Amino acid sequence: MEKDFIIAGFGGQGVLLAGEVLANGFMIDDKMVTWYPSYGAEMRGGTVNCSVVMADEDVSAVQKSQADYIIVLNQASFDKYTSWVRKGGTIIVNSSLANIKKVRDDINYVFVPITQMAQEKLGNIKMSNVLALGILSKVSKLITLSTLEKALKNVIHPHRMNLMPKNIEALKLGYEYDLLPILG
Repeated sequence: MEKDFIIAGFGGQGVLLAGEVLANGFMIDDKMVTWYPSYGAEMRGGTVNCSVVMADEDVSAVQKSQADYIIVLNQASFDKYTSWVRKGGTIIVNSSLANIKKVRDDINYVFVPITQMAQEKLGNIKMSNVLALGILSKVSKLITLSTLEKALKNVIHPHRMNLMPKNIEALKLGYEYDLLPILG
C-alpha cells in the first residue's frame, strides 16, 4: 500500500512542520516515507507545500502530481491543489481562509473552519497546522493520535516543548471535530 499526501498553505502557517510531523509519525509506524518540502523565496506569506509519501515497501516516487489526501490551509492552495486529488481521494479545506465550494464530484471534501477553531478554542492560530493533522488522522484512519503525539515530541524543537500540551490539545480538537455534516 502506498498513500500520497500534500499539505499546502502560505508561509507562517506551519505547513512544513505539519508534513515533518506526519512523515515522522509514519516512520514510527515502520512505514517507508519521503517528505519533500517546497516553498517560494519570500517564505513568510509566500506559497508553501510539502509532499509526504507513505508506503509499506519502497516509495515509488518522491513528488507526485496526484495525492490521496490533501490539506489546504488557504484559498490559493485550494484553487491549485483541488485538481491534484486522486479520484476517490479527500481534500481537507480550511474554510476559515478558503471558500466552501465543491468543484469536483469524484472526490471527498472536508470543510472545517480550522483557523477559526484554533483561535477560538486554543487561542492561537499557529495551532491550525496541528489541528489539521488531527482531522487527517480521523478521516484517513492511516495514523493514530498517539503516534502523531510521539511524532510531535520528536519534531518539536526543545525550546518549544512548552507548547506540547497545546499541540496535543490541537490534535485532539481536530480529531474530535464532528465531520458528519461536512463530509461529501
